[in-house]
Amino acid sequence: MSEENPNRRRIQVLTSHFTAMASEKEAALLAVPSDSPTIFDKIINKEIPANIVYEDDKVLAFRDINPQAPVHILLIPKVRDGLTGLSKAEEMHCEILGQLLYTAKLVAKQEGLLENGFRLVINDGPSGCQSVYHLHLHLLGGRQMNWPPG
Repeated sequence: MSEENPNRRRIQVLTSHFTAMASEKEAALLAVPSDSPTIFDKIINKEIPANIVYEDDKVLAFRDINPQAPVHILLIPKVRDGLTGLSKAEEMHCEILGQLLYTAKLVAKQEGLLENGFRLVINDGPSGCQSVYHLHLHLLGGRQMNWPPG
């Protein structure tokens, strides 16, 4: 048997973000951590469109194309700086991690979620269902969340 081409697997992962063919779990299991540009880098560089709801010099927030709640927004650092997932965080990332959390609060307020609450989710690694290796927060709201989450 021949080995599968790693570039082909990466293309499958990227494609899964635009089609309903692959589940998030399947995409996470196919995802390969890499220093190569991610779909989020392409959104930051305006190479592909996104419904951006917030942007400053450090953080970009945009609506998820496969929402899991009435409000589902992704928040990402504009510079990855080795922060492919939370498990890769170093002390030097403390400022951007705090900035992401504070920005999540600002966006939640902008979306009218502060009165009833919201949920923040960070998927990390294959078992955490991370499908894009560029740290990102999911801001979910607009409905009653359940526990346990999944």
